[in-house]
Amino acid sequence: MNPSSAPIDFRTNTQRVPRQIVTSVRKATTRFLGTRAGVVGQVENWEELREAGHNIRLHAINHLDHYLEQMERRVTEAGGHVHWASTAAEAREIVLSIARQHQAKSVVKAKSMATEEIGLNHFLEAAGIRALETDLGEYIVQMAGTGPSHIIVPAVHLTKEDIADLFSEKLHMDAPADPIRLAEIARQKLRQEFIAADMGISGANFLVAETGTVVMVTNEGNGRMCTTLPRVHVAVAGIDKIVPDWESLTVLLKLLARSATGQKITTYTSFITGPRRSAAEHGPQEFHLVLLDNGRSPALRDPLTRETLLCIRCGACLNVCPVYNHVGGHAYGWVYSGPIGSLLSPQLLGTKLAGDLPFASSLCGACGDICPVKLPIPQILLHLRRRVSEGDEIEPARSSRFARWGARVGAGVLTRPWLYRLTGSVLKLVQVPFRHDGWLAALPPPLNRWTMSRPLPAFNARFRGWWSQHQSTVKRS
Repeated sequence: MNPSSAPIDFRTNTQRVPRQIVTSVRKATTRFLGTRAGVVGQVENWEELREAGHNIRLHAINHLDHYLEQMERRVTEAGGHVHWASTAAEAREIVLSIARQHQAKSVVKAKSMATEEIGLNHFLEAAGIRALETDLGEYIVQMAGTGPSHIIVPAVHLTKEDIADLFSEKLHMDAPADPIRLAEIARQKLRQEFIAADMGISGANFLVAETGTVVMVTNEGNGRMCTTLPRVHVAVAGIDKIVPDWESLTVLLKLLARSATGQKITTYTSFITGPRRSAAEHGPQEFHLVLLDNGRSPALRDPLTRETLLCIRCGACLNVCPVYNHVGGHAYGWVYSGPIGSLLSPQLLGTKLAGDLPFASSLCGACGDICPVKLPIPQILLHLRRRVSEGDEIEPARSSRFARWGARVGAGVLTRPWLYRLTGSVLKLVQVPFRHDGWLAALPPPLNRWTMSRPLPAFNARFRGWWSQHQSTVKRS
């Protein structure tokens, strides 16, 4: 099952991650972190700004009912229509109903994780409506038949050579491995799509309750083309996107651009308040806002998991995460990857399906340190691990008998040095039939749950020898 169409069973995911993806991801995330550090270092009150961002988001989430009702009133007053969707299925049906009402045959889409979350593209295609992604990264992964591997940069796992090969195959042309030329090719292909589309669909980075304004931040002009050229614009946004007012928004925009792409401000910041007022104005004739719950309300019941909804989707936690940098985004099995995916997926999908993800972390704490709104990611991960292992008032325990047995065995090995050394020696020999070029590519069940989607580095048992030698060197010096 395609990650962009619906949640998949993490226990049976067989989408393999080629080793070269690890290199591509690390190269990109290292660059992102470098540019972010440069612009953040120029802000003298960065920590105060983070604290303000945290307080603004927490206030909005704690008073979500008030601000959502205000948002609905303001959108309606501006001439728009508001729809409430409790589930992904409801959201899909709402969008399809709007499309059929206007006899839409083609739809152009701006980048939207919410529409990825509900599997909108495949649903519309099955209903006979062509849905085309127009963000360059989303355009590429849609062409490749996969989902995004990063919240901000969907095709971060692909090199320019990969994209050139993809364009050559799918567009039936000789595409060069030149980023500028590849962007030109995509622009030429998409230009007529914008003009001919019957409906435009977008997401929202923020929803300003004070005025009923949808805020989009992008670095490509496609977002504005999707939301102004078609006669109908539909925005699909999670209910957690709400912010109280414009003053709050200014704080969050400063945090988002710097953390996401290392910019002081993104190239395009669009503010959309209802449809156009007259024929002389630019914009759609109709505007619809779909407010998506899809598992967010249950997260509000727990004071700690509630803070997951503070996330502004900057992707910084992915860039700094050692686990994400080793396995890439597709290994997480759904549209949200990295540390935030390990928090969101178990809450939106349930721990029965995504209970493994809270354990996909080294708990190094780097994600919490870098989060622009000070989301306590490590603490929430531990909380979700406890939910999976022991159950709570929200969900029952989900740990398998094998996992509980493995934890007990692991604890016994790690607390006995002699057994740890013996196990290391044994594993070094046992892995030989499965080892190839320093990797374990295909382990037998039940260990193949890891190697189904990504290779495992071979176990070399060299650390203790290295440490002893290092200690001896230190003592002599």
